[in-house]
Amino acid sequence: PPPSLSAPGPRSRHSAMSVRSDVMGTAEDLADQFLRVTKRFLPHVAHLCLISTFLEDGIRMWFQWNEQCDYISMTWYCGNFLAAIFVLLNMVGQLGGCILVLSRKFVPYACCGLFGLIAMQTIAYSILWDIKFLIRNLALGGGLLLLLAESRSEGKTMFAGVPTMDTNSPRQYMQLGGRVLLVLMFMTLLHFSLNALMILQDIVGTTLIILVAIGFKTKLAALTLVIWLFALNLIQNPFWSVPVYKPMHDFLKYDFFQTMSVIGGLLLVVALGPGGVSMDEHKKKW
Repeated sequence: PPPSLSAPGPRSRHSAMSVRSDVMGTAEDLADQFLRVTKRFLPHVAHLCLISTFLEDGIRMWFQWNEQCDYISMTWYCGNFLAAIFVLLNMVGQLGGCILVLSRKFVPYACCGLFGLIAMQTIAYSILWDIKFLIRNLALGGGLLLLLAESRSEGKTMFAGVPTMDTNSPRQYMQLGGRVLLVLMFMTLLHFSLNALMILQDIVGTTLIILVAIGFKTKLAALTLVIWLFALNLIQNPFWSVPVYKPMHDFLKYDFFQTMSVIGGLLLVVALGPGGVSMDEHKKKW
């Protein structure tokens, strides 16, 4: 008689689950090994990546002073003086905020200032009505939230050993908000195409997004997203291949450094962990 086509038995299902568990365990071991090797300089790399878009934008304000002033003046009919004040505030605020973050001085004030500049630019450059740019700005805000959470944890080290009652709660919710806002960036990268490769990419990307948002296998998922996003950034935003005088050069450069800032936020997730409001943290209590 022909062989039976019945469903696989318990032993084969157990074997498949064991293989998946082994693969996941190996991946987590590699991620942990990466963290051990890079723990001294990973936060510094994360900070540099995170502020890179502010640094680039501040420098661009200097080199494109006249163009920026003219744009603001013509868009808002506010005159050359107010336009110059706006551009000066953006340039000094962004460069000053970057210096404070990199020097680890007054980081909460720097983050609040950069938050304000993001909000101001969102209105001034009509980003509010462009969904893609608005989502990217929100993702950038998520990175700043994580930076703010990190500064709070550093501030508490001076009271090490002193028992507290839920004092970390604001930090935990900052980390949650930062994670959720960061993964919004990937919503702009989904294709929703019928192409098999694009479908696979969307499925994998969506899975990783959800894992980071809910805080499950967070460090591994965030590290995978860092690698994936960095590769996509090099492929989709090669501003160095476009002549400087072409407008596309500035658009690609803007997207490139904004993506690098989101990568910096994800690296902070890898370095800091998901925080208390996450499945990873609740698993420890189970």
